Amino acid sequence: MIKQKKQGQLIVISGPSGAGKDTIVENVLKKNKNIWLSISATSRPIRSGEKEGVNYYYLSKEEFEEKINDNYFLEYAMYADNYYGTPKDKIIEHLDKGIDVILVIEIEGAKKIKELVPEALFIFIMPPSEKELLKRLSGRKTEDKEKIIKRFNIAYQEMNEVTKYNYVVVNDELKEAISKVESIIKAEKCRVDRIEEMLVANKEELIHEFLMEVEFDNSLISEKIKED
Repeated sequence: MIKQKKQGQLIVISGPSGAGKDTIVENVLKKNKNIWLSISATSRPIRSGEKEGVNYYYLSKEEFEEKINDNYFLEYAMYADNYYGTPKDKIIEHLDKGIDVILVIEIEGAKKIKELVPEALFIFIMPPSEKELLKRLSGRKTEDKEKIIKRFNIAYQEMNEVTKYNYVVVNDELKEAISKVESIIKAEKCRVDRIEEMLVANKEELIHEFLMEVEFDNSLISEKIKED
């Protein structure tokens, strides 16, 4: 009766640095083959353990600004003195094929996406507490104290933006947080506004067919009684 839209769902996931959004998304992707992760571009230096084209596309500030002028990005923003942006061509390609696309982006970028694609799904990943967030940021051991404090101050401000999102998931227990994100994505598939067409049979025809079947069944019962 119901025909859903073939267009994939655009899923925007944000949260402060240290909230664990990348780990959650990584696990969601392992279990859901019809979801594609959009890789963002950044002008920040590559960190130890990261890979080009896996974590980010790493560009110099000059290269990034050239691509801005070429209208290459769906959105872009400056965060902690570095550019972050979302290449748009691959996103459109996957959505048109009916594949869901996850964007893991910063708050400012998410706001721009909401203006462009208000029907997208917006999920905010929240740390269990500010104290735990600071602990996670310092536990990375990739930055000095000054940068950690700067990131914490930014994260503290970002947590006040949670009301701009459709859902919030507190990442206290990782498995539970992953399960909640998966459930939200599945539930969104059932939204009425994702119905492309609703095929409803003629009421009179259905009633007529039902009465004919009942009459046929009753006649069979009568014949069986006569035989016995």
